[in-house]
Amino acid sequence: MTAARLLIGSGNAGKVAELRAILAGLPVTLLALDELPTQPDEPDEDLPTFAENAAAKAAGYARATGMPAIADDSGLEVAAMRGAPGVRSKRYFGDDLADAERNARLLAVLDGVRDRAARFVSVIALAFPDGRVETFEGTVDGSIADSPRGAGGHGYDPVFVVAGTGRTMAELAPGEKNEVSHRGRAGRLLRARLTRGL
Repeated sequence: MTAARLLIGSGNAGKVAELRAILAGLPVTLLALDELPTQPDEPDEDLPTFAENAAAKAAGYARATGMPAIADDSGLEVAAMRGAPGVRSKRYFGDDLADAERNARLLAVLDGVRDRAARFVSVIALAFPDGRVETFEGTVDGSIADSPRGAGGHGYDPVFVVAGTGRTMAELAPGEKNEVSHRGRAGRLLRARLTRGL
């Protein structure tokens, strides 16, 4: 019997790699966008919550391709910034910035700030071509480091210290990161759902 196909609706290579690792071994064939014969348009990502953005992206890809799709919306919430950058994490400091510049700007905003509590949030949506959508949320608490540390991960990983570890997300090996990360936690809920089939 041919395994069901599931599209990973993300152009972010880091997210695709993490989701492939989290979902490895399931009886589904995971396809990345760049493995499709034609590239669907990227759905808009301008809604007010992680769940709404993830659902809209996954549903858009499912409609465009006719296959079930998953999409993640995730971001960093910093207590001293009243939850910002939040759903605008990638664009908060300006469009098209490299990760290192984005992290430098975050650290500049927090220069001298004592309360450095933060959390990562991830919502993964599973959408079907008939319009059904399911969502799975994961969070991880931590704090913002004084300077970037570690060579792994992507995004804000080098400045996010995972609670109880003393290490940034970028200092964790990929397997360790998937165990504790927001995306890993949401992904395990999705994995449990996918064991029941598509």
